Amino acid sequence: MKEILSRLSENKAMTDPEASDLRLRGRTYAIPFEEVWQASISLCSGGLRRWTMAGVDDQSGVIEAETRSAILGVEDDVRVQIVLDYNAQTRVDMQAVSRADRGDLGRTRRAIGRFFKHLDRRLSADPNQILDTMRLGVGQEES
Repeated sequence: MKEILSRLSENKAMTDPEASDLRLRGRTYAIPFEEVWQASISLCSGGLRRWTMAGVDDQSGVIEAETRSAILGVEDDVRVQIVLDYNAQTRVDMQAVSRADRGDLGRTRRAIGRFFKHLDRRLSADPNQILDTMRLGVGQEES
């Protein structure tokens, strides 16, 4: 119960390889960096409803975007970090922060989960290309 109340009062979310919420574990893809980079830019620049691109730094692998909630129009700032890991695989991590001072009722967590769901689809990533399948529960339904 305490964890649920904490989630409802948060106004930010970020990926962590050990997160209990599967949506927040990020991704490591056995897919070339450039393909993941371009797919992510496409999603952040209008490929997802109510997402707009705010900036891109291809030198550091960072995409800045903004999302807007459907009902109240509350805006969130999103940061997507794409790098090559120590095995030269493409790693994607994210952070989403609500601009509202109050809890976001899980909106930032859902935004991250939605981004990864659509990125997996855009890349046509099969379970063999998502290298953290045991941690992510690939093939299982994510909430």
